[in-house]
Amino acid sequence: MCRIPPSASLKMCYISKGHGAKGDNVYEFHLEFLDLVKPEPVYKLTQRQVNITVQKKVSQWWERLTKQEKRPLFLAPDFDRWLDESDAEMELRAKEEERLNKLRLESQGSPETLISLKKGYLFMYNLVQFLGFSWIFVNMTVRFFILGKESFYDTFHTVADMMYFCQMLAAVESINAAIGVTKTPVIPSLSQLLGRNFILFIVFGTVEEMQSKAVVFFVFYIWSTVEIFRYPFYMLSCIDMDWKVLTWLRYTVWIPLYPMGCLAEAVSVIQSIPIFNETGRFSFTLPYPVKIKVRFSFFLQIYLILLFLGLYVNFRHLYKQRRRRFGQKKKKIH
Repeated sequence: MCRIPPSASLKMCYISKGHGAKGDNVYEFHLEFLDLVKPEPVYKLTQRQVNITVQKKVSQWWERLTKQEKRPLFLAPDFDRWLDESDAEMELRAKEEERLNKLRLESQGSPETLISLKKGYLFMYNLVQFLGFSWIFVNMTVRFFILGKESFYDTFHTVADMMYFCQMLAAVESINAAIGVTKTPVIPSLSQLLGRNFILFIVFGTVEEMQSKAVVFFVFYIWSTVEIFRYPFYMLSCIDMDWKVLTWLRYTVWIPLYPMGCLAEAVSVIQSIPIFNETGRFSFTLPYPVKIKVRFSFFLQIYLILLFLGLYVNFRHLYKQRRRRFGQKKKKIH
């Protein structure tokens, strides 16, 4: 048997011995193709014949198979596989479109892949937040049972670093809502993020006198209590799991805890006002000709109003969610 030499991919020769009607014979043929073909053709031997598959080196239309214009006598076309020029062009175009579509899907990712990536990303985010707030909640609970009321006054120095981390990471929730990764409304999410971070970074973080106040314990404890039910609920939702007890807690614990949290935050702001007035921190004087000194306590008083407005926005949003989830079903009329 003779193969197609890689350096001369125009010619093909075939030599084989076989037993036919006239006994044992040597069968052979030689072909010189019109254009280059790939070396190493595929041979398949059956009981009746030998199938040899030869591929063109470049997928294009050939006006004939061999270099010689006259077709060899031993060649006969298989009209079941025959393609004229227009059919060949359509087939090549279809193959090229299929290849481009495949490349496009691989570059963009299939819808199933994108959904899986989105669920995995949200699952990991909620898991990290759940672990962070759980650490805060457990730490504060254990310290309270061991130290009692004494644990109130060093809460900030004990768990502030973890609270900083969790609250900075919470910005991802507002970003997800803004770009459509989650269906959460942007305003309630952003309202809670800005409100908590204002208390944490400005009221507690910049005033050392506030860091030893008992109110810090109540603010952090209420925040973490809400989140240890909210984040695992979202986490299980990513994998299409519904734990009824957790679902009920997620849509119920906020009813007493949100007003209590708002009250604790308001107390912390009120306690910080005289401290900001004494230290003059963040206060400034308007330029000439006004020359009026604006105390930061003025903005804290405005924030107290916004705090309760934010409570109304979040309370209204959560109430609608709870009503959709546990609303009374209409009774059927028989």
